[in-house]
Amino acid sequence: MKRLLAAGAVALALGACNDGSHRSAQPIPTQTLALMTAKGMSARDPILVRVYKKESELEVWKKVNGHYALLKSYPICRWSGQLGPKVREGDRQSPEGFYDITPRQMNPNSSYYLSFDTGFPNAYDRAHGRTGKYLMVHGDCSSMGCYAMTDAGIAEVYAIAREALAGGQRSFQFQAYPFRMTAENLAKYRDDPNMPFWRNLKQGSDHFEVTKREPKVAICAGRYAFDTVGGGCAADPTLAPAVAQKEAQDNHEIAALVSQGAPSVRMQYADGSGNDAFRTGALERPANVSRPDAYAAGGQEVAIAPKAGAKPARASLAAMTTAGIGKPASRTPSRTVVASADHDEPLAYKPAKPGKGAEARHDGKSKPAE
Repeated sequence: MKRLLAAGAVALALGACNDGSHRSAQPIPTQTLALMTAKGMSARDPILVRVYKKESELEVWKKVNGHYALLKSYPICRWSGQLGPKVREGDRQSPEGFYDITPRQMNPNSSYYLSFDTGFPNAYDRAHGRTGKYLMVHGDCSSMGCYAMTDAGIAEVYAIAREALAGGQRSFQFQAYPFRMTAENLAKYRDDPNMPFWRNLKQGSDHFEVTKREPKVAICAGRYAFDTVGGGCAADPTLAPAVAQKEAQDNHEIAALVSQGAPSVRMQYADGSGNDAFRTGALERPANVSRPDAYAAGGQEVAIAPKAGAKPARASLAAMTTAGIGKPASRTPSRTVVASADHDEPLAYKPAKPGKGAEARHDGKSKPAE
């Protein structure tokens, strides 16, 4: 009997390993490969990933002829907390910022189908005393500080990332935003306490939108700085005019919206949300979604009443646009590289070993709330 039980245990263990290997080895779907071909892309071209929390969308971009182009958007099934960065362990916040994903952060043996670690906390997070760990993009539609996809969604994103890394990309950039950095959103959330941080994120977004290249990311005087030159914090003079032009145009649109009476609001969630396609039934919602009552409640816009003696909205906007958006990077020598750009040099792809590493210890059903 003992031998039978031991044999059964071994069979179960091997089955689990084989299941993980099967999941992580799934090919990129034929339809997505056809889409790549139609857009002049190949499976092993470098990638870049962008996430928008409020819209609950994940975008995969591919590098073609030196510039990135959008391949495909995927609905995020679940994220937790509120709009805004992760600050401390246990706050349930999904991170916002710029992160670097290496092969070691890919987990083929996740208890949440498949996953990759965002790399939180990065140098910026640590500089601001932010705490937490094991913040993932994974499947299972369950979040305690992660960005959760459906199993099919993470399988496809994982396969695309796996092939890019196997093709020689040393790491890919992961950009996480609270919302799409449009004039409408910036006007609407202009008085949110997180706006100074979001303004800083918009600078990185603008660099990408203007150049369609992965921005070089560094920390200068406690802020994100993008595409600096000379090993310091000075802005690249060849990019600054085009970026400034985009920022000026956005600021003009924001000012027009505010002057036309765009309300100042903040979003309030019971505990995060997910893509509306799942919430409305356009896409089938997984049965195991975390905190279904909070998920169903979604988000509510809460008006921010002007404080007594506060400056008019136009003045508030002026402060918003000059304090961060369009401001050249400081020339302070205090510089820390967060995520280098274009890690395309050949590198042997070595995915995480089964059951090894901090993620394997954490990424289980008993993981602590993040």
